[in-house]
Amino acid sequence: MERTTVVVVGGGPAGMVCGLLLARAGVEVTVLEKHGDFLRDFRGDTVHASTLTLLDELGLGPSFAEVPHQLVDKMEVLLDSGLQRVADLSRLPGPHKHIAFVPQWDFLDLIADAGRREKSFTLRMNAEFTGLLKSGGRVDGVRYRTPEGEVALKADLVVAADGRHSLVRREAALPVHAFGAPMDVWWFRLPRNPGEPEGGVGRFGRGTGLVLINRGEYFQTAFLIRKGTDEMLRAEGIEAFRERVVKLVPWVAERLETIESLDDVKLLDVKLDRLRRWHDEGVLCIGDAAHAMSPIGGVGINLAVQDAVAAARIVARPLREGRLTAKELAKVRRRRWFPTAVTQTFQRLIQNAFLRPTLDGKSKIANGRAPRPVAALQRFPWLQAIPAYLIAIGLRPEHAPAFARRTPERIERS
Repeated sequence: MERTTVVVVGGGPAGMVCGLLLARAGVEVTVLEKHGDFLRDFRGDTVHASTLTLLDELGLGPSFAEVPHQLVDKMEVLLDSGLQRVADLSRLPGPHKHIAFVPQWDFLDLIADAGRREKSFTLRMNAEFTGLLKSGGRVDGVRYRTPEGEVALKADLVVAADGRHSLVRREAALPVHAFGAPMDVWWFRLPRNPGEPEGGVGRFGRGTGLVLINRGEYFQTAFLIRKGTDEMLRAEGIEAFRERVVKLVPWVAERLETIESLDDVKLLDVKLDRLRRWHDEGVLCIGDAAHAMSPIGGVGINLAVQDAVAAARIVARPLREGRLTAKELAKVRRRRWFPTAVTQTFQRLIQNAFLRPTLDGKSKIANGRAPRPVAALQRFPWLQAIPAYLIAIGLRPEHAPAFARRTPERIERS
C-alpha cells in the first residue's frame, strides 16, 4: 500500500497544471497518466492568452517561447462574399493578444519538466486508474494498473482530471446534467501553402461545416457531422468524404489525396454536460471531468486549466495543515461555476441557433448570407473584441497563487 497526499488521475492540461501548482505549495502529489507518453494526435492544441499569462507567472514563459508554435490573432468565417472577421484578438488587453497553437504533448512535457524540479511531485506514466479506495464512507485513494501489476495508493484527496469520459466521476456516482449536442467532429490534417488563410477560418454549407486552423505547414481541420452518423458516413467510403470537403472548400481538392483512408480521420464524440456537484468526501472533479465542453470556440482547455489553478489555490493550505474538508472542495465549484455555466450557455445558444440549422441546411450562413451578428461585427469592428475576450481569456481568468510563482532565473537555478 503506497501513500501520498494528493493523487491526480489524468495527465492532461488540468491534471498536470494542478499537480505542478500543488507541488510548488509543498504538497506531496502524484499524477497518474495511463499512457506511456503524451503523443496523441488531435487533442486540443490551444494555449489561450490567459494560459500564456499563467505560464509567465509560473516562470515558464521563456521555455514555452522555445517550443515551436503558431500564434493566431483573428478568427474568420468564409462566406460566398469573402472572409468575414468575427474575433479580433489584437484588441485584447495585456501582453498576449493571441492564442498559441502548439502540439499538446509539447505543452504537457513543459509542465512535466517543471514538475520534476519539485521534490514533492511524482508523475507516473503507464498508470491506468481502475477504481477508488473507500473507507468509512469517504474516498481515501485509488487503485491503478501498471505493466507490473495493480497498485493501491492511499491519498487525502483524489483529483479527477480524466476527461469527458471520466471513470473517477463514474465511480464516485456524482450526478451529471447532460445538455446534448447536435454534432460530432471529424479531425484530420491538410497541407497548407504559403499565403493561404491564417488564424481560424470557418466555412459552412448545407448540412455540414468545416473549420481550418493554421498550423504552419498544415491545416488542422474540423469537419462537422450530425451526431451519431460517424459509422454510416464511414461506410460510404473515402471518395464520398472527399466530395463533401470539396463542396465547402474547392481549393483543397488536390491535397485531399493526402487523406489515404478514413483511418486518417479521427472522431471527436462531442459532449456538453456539467456535474451538479463536483466533489464528494475525498474526491474532486475538475476540467472536462466536471464539465464536458463543446469544441465551439476551443475553450475547453482554457477552462480546465483555470479550474486547476482555482483548485490548487483553495485546497493547498488545508492539505498542508491536514484539515481538508468537503467545505473547501465545495468552494472550487462555487468559484468556477459562473464562467463554466455562462460559457456552456453560449455554446448551447450557438448550437441551437446556428449549428443545428446548419446541419439541417436551413441556416442563412449555410446559404452564403451573413447572419445579423456577423454583419454587425463587420460594421462595428470594435465589437470583435467581445468574442475575442470570451474565447482567449474567459469570464473569470485565474492567476497563479503566490506560492506557485517563480522567475525564469529561479527555475534555472533549481
